[in-house]
Amino acid sequence: MGKVINLQEKFQKPPDNLICLSPWEFQRADSEGRHFIQMLRSQSARLECHRDEICKKGGKGVWHIPSHFSLKGGMSYTIRAMYASLDNEYRMREIYYLAGLMDCLINQVNSVLRTDLLKAMYNKVFAMKTELNIHWYGPLDQVLLPVESQFYNEFEYRSSLTSACTMKELYLAIRTGTDEMFDILSLEYVFYCPGVGG
Repeated sequence: MGKVINLQEKFQKPPDNLICLSPWEFQRADSEGRHFIQMLRSQSARLECHRDEICKKGGKGVWHIPSHFSLKGGMSYTIRAMYASLDNEYRMREIYYLAGLMDCLINQVNSVLRTDLLKAMYNKVFAMKTELNIHWYGPLDQVLLPVESQFYNEFEYRSSLTSACTMKELYLAIRTGTDEMFDILSLEYVFYCPGVGG
């Protein structure tokens, strides 16, 4: 009964925020938010050091969030679908491929898509959305997650889509591009989940 409880020790080490390390790293955010945050690993390391310092001060201090992307609009539906499937890499890759197909329909100019083959792509997108039980709502502008140019050349990717002469080439270019983006997102970024503060 006479045991002294050192409350300072509780703040020495912050709680573990890790949700999942692979295929993508997801962490709990320390503050409540409405959107997922995508951050470079180097920036995430800075945030975690800052978090440790604040915890050592007993939770007192001003939070400084390093440079990041707030995933809003169409990207919010993409990242939610990825998070819901984080235990299944194959399904996550299929979801990201579907996002690539949708991005092509929304943002890409291609001569093949100016023919009645466009209907085949729409049918493929709707079949995959049904199969994967994924939906995007509202106005869609960007559904693929941002990848900085130091890691991925988006111009080359867009050029490969523009130069595809057949649907087979177009599908292959989207698959190749989205798989490469998926791997870069896995290696270079950390995702912080909204509304699940530590």
